[in-house]
Amino acid sequence: MYLVLLNVARTGAALLLGLFAGGLVFTVLAPSLRSLPGPAYVRYWQALNVDYGRAMPVLLVTCLALLLTTCVVSYQRGWLVFWLGIAALLLLAATIVLTLTKLDPLNQLANSWNADEPPADWADVRLQWWTLHAVRTAMATLAFLALLVAQVADRGDGQTVSAPSAAQHVQISG
Repeated sequence: MYLVLLNVARTGAALLLGLFAGGLVFTVLAPSLRSLPGPAYVRYWQALNVDYGRAMPVLLVTCLALLLTTCVVSYQRGWLVFWLGIAALLLLAATIVLTLTKLDPLNQLANSWNADEPPADWADVRLQWWTLHAVRTAMATLAFLALLVAQVADRGDGQTVSAPSAAQHVQISG
């Protein structure tokens, strides 16, 4: 039963975390966004805030719950699998804290702007947001990678992948 719960929780967390991290990475890899003129960029930013504001809380809270379940259930799967799950959980939690404390206030500020007449310092605010977004992207991507490595390291029989023991080596002499 624990193995089924672990597989469902870890797979669900990996899917949600991969979706989240992938979206963040895509934004970083789209340099054309940073070259948009002020009014176009502000409109884009405001539209994105509406969509992300609806979807991300549900996605991230669900992912946190699945990661917490993964950590609790993987405790007996070996220290590597357990601590990789903990790392993913802590990185996602740090990502959420960064989003709520630093990025969301900048999003709210951008939402208050008149897109046709952005404030004089709009480019400075955008640069600050992009810098924080790069940090958030790195943390979310590392969390996703930690979860993937945990999945690969967990062989399914309660053991983790490791170097073969001496007993596993078979010598054939002729």
